[in-house]
Amino acid sequence: MSTTALPLLQADCSNCFALCCVALPFAKSADFAVNKAAGTPCKNLAQDFRCGIHTRLRNQGFQGCTVFDCFGAGQQVSQVTFEGRDWRTHPETRSAMFEAFPVMRQLHELLFYTAEALTRPAAAPVHPALRTALAKTEALTRADAATLTALDVPALRQEINTLLLETSELVRAKTPGRKKNHRGADLMGARLSGADLRGANLRGAYLIAADLSRADLRGADLIGADFRDADLRGADLRDALFLTQAQVNAARGTADTRIPAHLTRPAHWAA
Repeated sequence: MSTTALPLLQADCSNCFALCCVALPFAKSADFAVNKAAGTPCKNLAQDFRCGIHTRLRNQGFQGCTVFDCFGAGQQVSQVTFEGRDWRTHPETRSAMFEAFPVMRQLHELLFYTAEALTRPAAAPVHPALRTALAKTEALTRADAATLTALDVPALRQEINTLLLETSELVRAKTPGRKKNHRGADLMGARLSGADLRGANLRGAYLIAADLSRADLRGADLIGADFRDADLRGADLRDALFLTQAQVNAARGTADTRIPAHLTRPAHWAA
């Protein structure tokens, strides 16, 4: 997926002030071993902004950290919005920085989806509007912290989502055969091994712990689908629409799970 002229839409932790480890809250659960309030540094955070248990996160009960992806918002806020001033050396930046980060993450997520939509030839009728939305959103990523925190993100998401829906309809219409509609469906634990889900609408579907082994998901719209603990062994997700790194990270896969070229195979997946 080309992101020419866009900020990096993949996390670069070496250029971030560990914003996901400080700005965001998390609750003690299967994903996190402890409770942490927003704006409070994680107990595992070292002075150099690195995680002290990075290689042992899953073993130490912090699976949620290995799933999270900021779409590159962390380094954008750290190096662009705040021009390299970190919250430890410049404590006056803390509040504004921590408030700007979640907004920037949403902007980068929208850029990710919009950029992908522009790579789809079938969505050519929507490309002019997508390019306008892309330019508008990219400009917002260069705004100051006050502008970011005052931004009406839901309105922007709705505007872009309309274009993404059109993209989905145009792209999936090119998929042969009858296309299943499971938008927002509760498919938790569903037995879908080997299922033909080509061109399916799985927007916002709950696929937690679903068995999707050997399923064919090519061309399926997966925006917002919950893949936590989903079994993707041998599944084919090539050309799936709007699949993110976080969704892939949340699932279970193997070496024969096929994913889009712009995503990275998670280290915790089985060989």
